[in-house]
Amino acid sequence: MSTTTDNDPADPTIPPAPAPRAVLVVGDDGRARCAWSGNDPEYQRYHDEEWGRPQHDPRALYEKLCLEGFQAGLSWITILRRRPAFRELFLGFDPEKVAAMTEADVQRLLHDARIIRHRGKIEATISNARAVLALDVPLEELMWGFAPSPRATARPRSWGEIPAVTPESTALSKELRRRGFRFVGPTTMYALMQATGMVDDHVEGCFVVDEVEGGRG
Repeated sequence: MSTTTDNDPADPTIPPAPAPRAVLVVGDDGRARCAWSGNDPEYQRYHDEEWGRPQHDPRALYEKLCLEGFQAGLSWITILRRRPAFRELFLGFDPEKVAAMTEADVQRLLHDARIIRHRGKIEATISNARAVLALDVPLEELMWGFAPSPRATARPRSWGEIPAVTPESTALSKELRRRGFRFVGPTTMYALMQATGMVDDHVEGCFVVDEVEGGRG
């Protein structure tokens, strides 16, 4: 009688289990980083210097809000490589200047291949600038009011421990929509929270951890 069981890895009829997705990657500089940063120098710089670090500047928060909206359905590196052009064409993401843009500007941007030519997202960037100017509280105060309490548990050790949506990102999305903002869904808002340091999802073993925690302290 055969001793092979249904879970016997030697059974050729059973496909091998997929290898677990790497959580860390070691760069050419010998530093361990969150694996999503890969080996692209610009991605690594963004990971090292921006992602997960508390951001309170109103202009920068408006920029990140808009770029996260443009990123929906795309990879972040696609947006990151185009960020200089976005900044140029959207006038440094100055809400007052962007709010004054017209349909002629929309048409001009739709023909500029340096950015993502999506009419809805371009129009949302302009309308979101107007929504910022209409706020009765500073944008920084509004957004950071939804930041969760600092993590009380251990850092994530696998991607499965990092959520895509949280109650806080859902609440922020709802409030921004109530105030007229667009392309601010709960998943996009959680990505924004990660990008602006409202949450810190650097994984255990990432070299940035000590720096980020020191900045919060």
